[in-house]
Amino acid sequence: MTGRRIAALAFPALGVLAAEPIYLLFDIAVVGRLGALSLAGLAIGGLILSVVSSQLTFLSYGTTARSARFYGAGDRGSAVGEGVQATWLAVGMGAVIVAGVQLAAVPMVSAIAGSKSGDGIAAAAMPWVRIAILGVPAILISAAGNGWMRGVQDTVRPLRYVLVGFGVSAVLCPLLVYGWLGLPRLELAGSAIANLVGQWLAAVLFCRALLVERVPLRLNTAVLRAQVVMGRDLVLRTLAFQACFVSAAAVAARFGAAAVAAHQVVLQLWNFLALVLDSLAIAAQSLVGAALGAGQVSHAKSVAWRVTVFSTIASAVLAFAFAVGASVLPSLFTDDRSVLDAIGVPWWFMVAQLPIAGIVFALDGVLLGAGDAAFMRTATLVSALVGFLPLIWLSLVLGWGLLGIWSGLTTFMVLRLVFVGWRAFSGRWLVAGTA
Repeated sequence: MTGRRIAALAFPALGVLAAEPIYLLFDIAVVGRLGALSLAGLAIGGLILSVVSSQLTFLSYGTTARSARFYGAGDRGSAVGEGVQATWLAVGMGAVIVAGVQLAAVPMVSAIAGSKSGDGIAAAAMPWVRIAILGVPAILISAAGNGWMRGVQDTVRPLRYVLVGFGVSAVLCPLLVYGWLGLPRLELAGSAIANLVGQWLAAVLFCRALLVERVPLRLNTAVLRAQVVMGRDLVLRTLAFQACFVSAAAVAARFGAAAVAAHQVVLQLWNFLALVLDSLAIAAQSLVGAALGAGQVSHAKSVAWRVTVFSTIASAVLAFAFAVGASVLPSLFTDDRSVLDAIGVPWWFMVAQLPIAGIVFALDGVLLGAGDAAFMRTATLVSALVGFLPLIWLSLVLGWGLLGIWSGLTTFMVLRLVFVGWRAFSGRWLVAGTA
């Protein structure tokens, strides 16, 4: 029964997780036909949007962990209440982020784009950033909605909401980028507008789901405080990730538009595959949190083992598929010869990392479901500072380019495997109860 329950939660969660990267890959394919400069501008703009919105992943992952424990203990009202408070946080923090990025957009984009071909890349990215950043509150509201719904083991409704949002974006994107059906040809700005419309549509649907639950909607400072405490550790963990990925993009940009565009294509594929595997981790979060909330420690251990086995098998299959398709798949995203020539190195690093990632992401889900945020924070910070960042910046100094950047990402993954593997076997994450 545990295997079936994992599948029942994981498959809809996979749809939710895969929807955004699939749309982003589609967006890349649409913008890629405008040339390397537009694709590089999308890379820089997309990185900024990802960095500022993903800092608050605790609205999703932290809410799932807390909500699942209440749900496992039989208190659905408190489980949904976690979602209400997370949504208030999403609205407030989203508004602050929008204001901050609008004020700092010029120096932020220029700093990442760098000097080599940087002026052209920055000019291409700027309109996209100005428009797309308005969707941050919607992104965060959807994250909070996904969080509490996963906690109460409902991954089907979030899938419907997300598919509606990204479906609308996918229809609008080529129409606005190329000016089809009599619409103005907005090029890169059209991509940003398509993103914005879909994000806010999904956010409205998640808000409606909270209203249907008929729980109190007022602010609860005690719950907010508890969420922020868990969020502090998860934000620091996310900052470690983003410091690495921002550094990688900044270094890649200094090797020219083709290098940063190739890096972006493979990184988006990597993000897509990571989220495919993360669907199993989300099932682990929900089931482990509920099991510990109900005091079922042995069941939590069983879920952890099964999810890790399933994720390892899935990652091996994906690695094989992308190894076989190495000569064909990159051309789906761009026809620019300079980008295709640069894409080979990161592609094979991505293939090699996938089996490691399968184990790491599964155990991430187990530990996050158990609320082991402090350990996850420390493990990620150490892996980033020791493994990823030194190799990225050595790549700039010594001219290693994408080879050095992706060597850093691989080292980062290996160190994370060591940390989460040790923690899982130690059993220190097996703490029962709702607190």
